Amino acid sequence: MDAGKAKSVSRELDAYAHWFVAPDPSSDGHFLTLTLFAEFGDTGRMARDMTAVFLRGAGLDALVDDARLAVSELVGNVVNHAVPDRHLSRPGGCRRIDVIFKLYPRWLFIGVADEDSTPPLLPAGEAFAPGLLGELSEAVLPDTGRGLHIVQRLATSVWWSAEDRGGKTVWCRFDLDPLTADHVA
Repeated sequence: MDAGKAKSVSRELDAYAHWFVAPDPSSDGHFLTLTLFAEFGDTGRMARDMTAVFLRGAGLDALVDDARLAVSELVGNVVNHAVPDRHLSRPGGCRRIDVIFKLYPRWLFIGVADEDSTPPLLPAGEAFAPGLLGELSEAVLPDTGRGLHIVQRLATSVWWSAEDRGGKTVWCRFDLDPLTADHVA
């Protein structure tokens, strides 16, 4: 394995090890979980606004727009598609959405958890060749199903994990610019 590939694998393993645990305050990590409910009309707006507040508070203004869009798409998927597992649903109850932020000096992890164990359909590639997109009319592009494509384009990586109690969390990771990461407090 060449040195460049070894370094890339090392960075991925380091990021994975940090994602797996809550940030340790001594490592300058920040952690926030926001609980929302899918049936409220302002759920998406609240998720976007709290994303901006969290990131601006950490000095990551340059990442706010991309992270807000990613959170908006992930929360929108829960609002529009998630059906709680039978043992998690409550008659007359609202569907719970947890938005999780884990911030380290080198990474931002964002997770959106719901009560539906159905795995998301993570896109494996582009729906159309990039060169062809400019020639296609809007009529042939899909009206739905582009949210996870958008998140994959914005974030360094996207994946999901099953929850022990049922449900799942869809995660995305943003690698922070070393110059920006030095300012994370």
